[in-house]
Amino acid sequence: MSIDLAAANAALEGKTPQEIIAWAIENSESPLVTTNFRPYESVILHMAVQAKPDIKVLWVDSGYNTSATYRFAEKVIQDLNLNVETYIPQQTSARRNVLMKGIPDVGDELHDEFTRQVKLEPFQRALAELKPDLWLNAIRKDQTEFRQSLEIVSASKDGIIKVAPLFNWTDADLEAYLEQHNLPNEHDYFDPTKAVENRECGLHTQL
Repeated sequence: MSIDLAAANAALEGKTPQEIIAWAIENSESPLVTTNFRPYESVILHMAVQAKPDIKVLWVDSGYNTSATYRFAEKVIQDLNLNVETYIPQQTSARRNVLMKGIPDVGDELHDEFTRQVKLEPFQRALAELKPDLWLNAIRKDQTEFRQSLEIVSASKDGIIKVAPLFNWTDADLEAYLEQHNLPNEHDYFDPTKAVENRECGLHTQL
């Protein structure tokens, strides 16, 4: 898939998330949308299935999600009839917890290997097997300092086009969309690869 990133970003400036998704679907042969069922994820998932009901939904389940997140995931999957492809780490969390003595702190030398095992490896495996040419994601520029340097359309190191339809949206925008479409939400969420919310987990810095 060949996209002129500068031209695409210029063309999509000021467009709504729905218009951005429509552009993405129109310009790809094998799109997917990624989710971790964190807060507000039902927004991007709802928008994606409105544009393409059978779009592949990639969920890398680390095995460390909260009970509330798993219940939320099941509800959204059923409510939106999501075409979910779930990928999990090659090692169980129980075994890893023994070998690494729980979840390593960010300063621990084991943390990078932990992140590779529970997030990066299964994600890379998924991309290799599913072979998408375009990846819709829910990143927003107000989430981390790194993301403020990104644009709506970018490319992964493997050449997959990454599109962030919600890039310029705020929490208030997301709340309004949830209310308008009567969508569920869940704030009881935990990412074991992050110590704080505004820290990158590696997906958007390394892939």
